[in-house]
Order: sequence, then C-alpha cells, then structure tokens
Amino acid sequence: MSKVILESIITCPECGAKKKELMPTDACQYFYECISCHKILKPLAGDCCVYCSFGTVKCPPIQENGACCS
Repeated sequence: MSKVILESIITCPECGAKKKELMPTDACQYFYECISCHKILKPLAGDCCVYCSFGTVKCPPIQENGACCS
C-alpha cells in the first residue's frame, strides 16, 4: 500500500497562481479561493473536489480507494 500524500499544489486556471495546501482527510473541498485573483474554484465535471481538478495530487480518498465522499 502506498503512502497517502497530503500536500498538493493548486494552480488557478484563471491567473496561474500556485499555492501548496494541506488537503483535508475527512471531507471533500468543493470550493477554493485563489490567493491572487480571488476567483472561487469549483471542481470540474467528474471530479469530487478542487484538488482532483486543480491540484498536483489527487485528494486522499481517491489516492486510497479510488472513490471520494461516498
């Protein structure tokens, strides 16, 4: 079993700003405010959270079992 990675770098699709964040392990994060342009990011269709859509690493539940917030 692989170790779950808890840090992900979110990249804003609007302005390109990047920020390293610690992902929650007990819930999906549906909204994220960009630190630069303040756009509110929401998951893309088919993704469960902002980390799966805009992060360098998928969220912990997806890493562990391939399913999120079931």
